[in-house]
Amino acid sequence: MANLRLESGGGRLTARDRRAQRLLRERGVFGEDAYLRQYPGGSLAAHVLGYVAVQDEATEQGQVCVTRGLNGVELSMNEALKGVRGWSRPGEEVAPHPGQTVVLTVDAGVQAIVESELEKAMREHAPASITCLVVRPSTGDILALANLPTYDPNHPAAAPLAALRNRALCDPTEPGSTFKIVVISGALEDQAVSLQEPFFCENGSFSFAGTSLRDHKRFGTLTVEQILTKSSNIGAAKVGIRLGPDRLYYWITRFGFGAYTGVPLAGESRGFLRPVKSWQKVSVSRLPMGHELLVTPLQMVMAMAAVANDGRLMRPRLIDRVVDEEGRVIRQFDPEPVRPVIAPATARQLVAALKTVVSPEGTGVKARLEYYTAAGKTGTAEKFVNGTYDSHRYFSSFIGFFPADRPALCVSVVLDDPDPRKGYYGGDVAAPVFKAIAERTANY
Repeated sequence: MANLRLESGGGRLTARDRRAQRLLRERGVFGEDAYLRQYPGGSLAAHVLGYVAVQDEATEQGQVCVTRGLNGVELSMNEALKGVRGWSRPGEEVAPHPGQTVVLTVDAGVQAIVESELEKAMREHAPASITCLVVRPSTGDILALANLPTYDPNHPAAAPLAALRNRALCDPTEPGSTFKIVVISGALEDQAVSLQEPFFCENGSFSFAGTSLRDHKRFGTLTVEQILTKSSNIGAAKVGIRLGPDRLYYWITRFGFGAYTGVPLAGESRGFLRPVKSWQKVSVSRLPMGHELLVTPLQMVMAMAAVANDGRLMRPRLIDRVVDEEGRVIRQFDPEPVRPVIAPATARQLVAALKTVVSPEGTGVKARLEYYTAAGKTGTAEKFVNGTYDSHRYFSSFIGFFPADRPALCVSVVLDDPDPRKGYYGGDVAAPVFKAIAERTANY
């Protein structure tokens, strides 16, 4: 495993350098010592690393040039990275101290695989953007986080402002059918349903609270497991109606939606979730299919990782440790459980159902792996544009994990507005990207 590292930008001045500086200042000549931050990987993990700017700062010793983190880990760990600036004047001298090294959970090899597969998907489907996260369910470790379009942190000003956004945690959207894992998990945990209980799915059209809800196919009777397998909106709506507004809201918040994940990066959105008192009557049928709320890709992948982790929700871990110039660990960041969301037995039931999604009968068959059993969920959400849903623009996604019964990795792929002429269902455009990333990462 090759962890990405952020090294301090400053260097150590020798005794000869300090004597030279002192001599210059005693004679009234002053020089500026500024260090250029370099990112040898170019755009690799740009949205994790962030970038810096050189700024003038007034100090007791006069104006000095300092390097400040402006985004990513450069910003959140600026104090550890910047070190202490040395200075000298007649009869007084303070030696400089280099900043510390921040070691990330991000694996450079996994990150490179993810970015190369996202580039292929950008060329094939021409989405406005594409986001991917790779997480270790048992610890919450983020092994890869990528957004395209991206930028080179060596030259951030050369990129459009939109490319600087970390969409994985800054841009919440309606999740669509990947959100069905929440209502099914809650209903199983509450023993409101069983996986083999049948629900009549109205042959594709269901009227509730004065509005009509449609499925992508004309389904008759489906079991709860088949509601996930075939991604029936009507089936999920009926499960939500049985749960009722209060319990549905409870399970949505229990999985972490509507709250910050605590990832150590600036700009995270907590999404949008209305309290029950603000719901319309129809809301209990729309939320189960991933409408009427906004979530981030990071929130959604952590929820799926909780299912993979025997029902335990973990805080996303991005920083592994901070070490000094001698390699001594100054601070260790251990995995941090948030809470148990559902019982292990319930989680295993849901895993069994999610394995059927990548079967020949499921919507995610294109995510099926050659050497591992995968489990996951497809999502296809119409974009809400100018006050209405646009039936020609979509968020297409797939979130899955493998090996299904002993999950090592959970992978989320989200495409924003893929070219509908080349497919737009999550099972058609996002699931193959999951498959490519999963198989290459497993080999790596």
